[in-house]
Amino acid sequence: MDDVIIIGGSFAGLAGALQLGRARRKVTVLDTGLPRNRFAGHSHGLLGHDHKPPLDILAEARQQLARYPTIKLVSARAESVSGAIDDFSVLTSDGDSFGARRLILSYGITDQMPDVPGFAEGWGTSIVPCPYCDGFEVAGQHWGLVWSGPQSHNQVRLFRDWTDTLTLFADGHDIPPDIRADLARRNIPVVDGRITGIAQRGAHNATVRLDTGPDVAVDILFAHPRNKPSASLHESLGLATVKTPLGIILKVDERRETSMPGIYAAGDLANPITPPSVTLASSHGAMAGIFAQQSMVA
Repeated sequence: MDDVIIIGGSFAGLAGALQLGRARRKVTVLDTGLPRNRFAGHSHGLLGHDHKPPLDILAEARQQLARYPTIKLVSARAESVSGAIDDFSVLTSDGDSFGARRLILSYGITDQMPDVPGFAEGWGTSIVPCPYCDGFEVAGQHWGLVWSGPQSHNQVRLFRDWTDTLTLFADGHDIPPDIRADLARRNIPVVDGRITGIAQRGAHNATVRLDTGPDVAVDILFAHPRNKPSASLHESLGLATVKTPLGIILKVDERRETSMPGIYAAGDLANPITPPSVTLASSHGAMAGIFAQQSMVA
């Protein structure tokens, strides 16, 4: 039996495995090889790895984990989880069964692409969610933001650190009059009408097509589609969740433990802060690993 099984081997999962491996705990990491940020050409803001392709960072991390004899990386999808603290069982898509005293869930979330031609094709290049991840490279240029709810008003204020030229696309939503008045005071134009398509122009630039009015070209388009957990294991376990403006995440305490004793969660699956961040995912993964190890000592 392992000490810990980690389900999800991206930034959070591998960071947790590193801490546990250094504590000489026996760990199995189950991973499908489909990290959320695989669509991005580069990852930014992670100290020591700034402006590296995310898949290269993960590959290097796996190579570094190979020096720890108690860590095992398995390419497989976790199909089901059963049991309780000190006696969890995980069944994989390959029919293999693993047992462990603790679990860390770090299988992340999946962005749900809207049914707009060109949106999925531009995701990660001309359409991005995070100014901390991509804002510096396009600072001072013409940004577009697709309204996704009241949180978009806060993003408008935030974006001013990067650009003075911003266009807000209502995309058929009713933006309250007081917010429209504030946007007008900030000289931020609002383009009404629904988005019917997005044409990518080069590495970043996008042309937004509308059902009313002419097309609008921007140098980068920020959007925040709804998302959902990448697996449903938390549902079968009955774990508590928290609603966010874009979907749900797992509820965790200050030690990254979920509502079920012995199960921890890290990464975007349990991160209430938007936009996403590989730095936060790595930090929370390391915390989950450390607290899981400490709970076994206690």
